[in-house]
Amino acid sequence: MGLFSASDLDVTSAAAEFGHALIAGETILAAFRTIRDSVLLTDQRLIYINVQGLTGSKVEFQSVPWRSVVRFSLETAGTFDLDADMKIWVSGATEPLQVKISRKSDPRVIQRIMAEQTLLKR
Repeated sequence: MGLFSASDLDVTSAAAEFGHALIAGETILAAFRTIRDSVLLTDQRLIYINVQGLTGSKVEFQSVPWRSVVRFSLETAGTFDLDADMKIWVSGATEPLQVKISRKSDPRVIQRIMAEQTLLKR
């Protein structure tokens, strides 16, 4: 997800900005943003928003239903590590989706959300 780590984005702000991409009744549980790109963890799916080009007028929305997630990992930031690493393996893909998350984010919350959504959506 780019060169910079993603910091927490208020879910109310994320809902206001990206509400058009949500289905009726879908709730954002956590949101992260780099300078340009964003990641939303909802109760239905993971949405990766990739802003492309110099002007940012081209935007890709990649949607991954939780039932398609076969495994995930979350590596916390260490002493010399600036960021936490979130990796999500999707059924049929060889490489995981990778997101660098700010060390200020609470990895326990992210871990809980991902575990609940992947295990309860089966």
